[in-house]
Amino acid sequence: MAKDERIVFMGTPEFAVASLDALLRSGIEVAAVVTAPDKPAGRGKQLRQSAVKQYAAMHGLRVLQPLKLRDPDFLAQLDLLDASLYVVVAFRMLPEQVWSKPARGTINLHASLLPAYRGAAPINWAIINGEQRTGATTFFIGSEIDTGDLIDAVELDIGAEEDAGSLHDRLALAGAELLVRTVHAIMDGKHRSRPQLSDGASLPLAPKLTPHNTRIDWLMTAKQVHDLIRGLSPWPGAWTTLHRPDRDNAQFKILSSRIGEAIRAHAEPGTIEVREGKLFVACNDAWIEAIDVQIEGKRRMPAMDFIRGAGSLAGAFLR
Repeated sequence: MAKDERIVFMGTPEFAVASLDALLRSGIEVAAVVTAPDKPAGRGKQLRQSAVKQYAAMHGLRVLQPLKLRDPDFLAQLDLLDASLYVVVAFRMLPEQVWSKPARGTINLHASLLPAYRGAAPINWAIINGEQRTGATTFFIGSEIDTGDLIDAVELDIGAEEDAGSLHDRLALAGAELLVRTVHAIMDGKHRSRPQLSDGASLPLAPKLTPHNTRIDWLMTAKQVHDLIRGLSPWPGAWTTLHRPDRDNAQFKILSSRIGEAIRAHAEPGTIEVREGKLFVACNDAWIEAIDVQIEGKRRMPAMDFIRGAGSLAGAFLR
């Protein structure tokens, strides 16, 4: 790698920190870090820095936080940096004025085995859909999101009971190693890229998580409900609505679960049963045991603690 070669790194959340750290440790020069502007958070609405900015500040890296990526001042700053490669991990969609600047192009690390699971939440949707294997991919950014030429990939097995939090952390580390390998290959002129090909079959996508697609449908099978729960844990959490005869309805999240026995007698989906201090909910074909839950306005807690503080659950159900 030439001594004058350097990169601009673009990223915001914790997932991107592992990649930035790995790049620095491998000896790659980072001319600047581009991340989201500080945002007000918490009850006091104090400005909170992104995880990437916090890491960059600790390591003395220059930080750019443009409100708009097409801002002329920001584009001029990029020109002055004269980096040969831009590296993107969990950042915003870039306009062509940005990704087309560097001589060696702009690459992205995506947390799936592309072309499957293009979109904003690939880690979550791989688990929600019951996949047994996933991975991370590096590719060149182009005009269409997540569709550029593929460079390299790494594959990981998904544990049978693994949740999105655990898979996120493993993919962050595996993806960081992949990214370092990719950047060195590009700088040394040894990389090989290929177009993303599709056989015409419908590929699974990874759309943004919304209140609509994170709500539990109790008409699904217990396996489908269980996969939804672990695919949305610890954040944002699979949710439903708790209906009780003596209280107002409340949002109710189930953050961990296990599949129980098949339903032998008729039990309407969403029916709640408490047995020996455990909380069960009827799905289409079997019971789900809720292990960790969160009632609206409260913190995450074991289901047994919820049961102790809930009072009577007679006549209660979930929808």
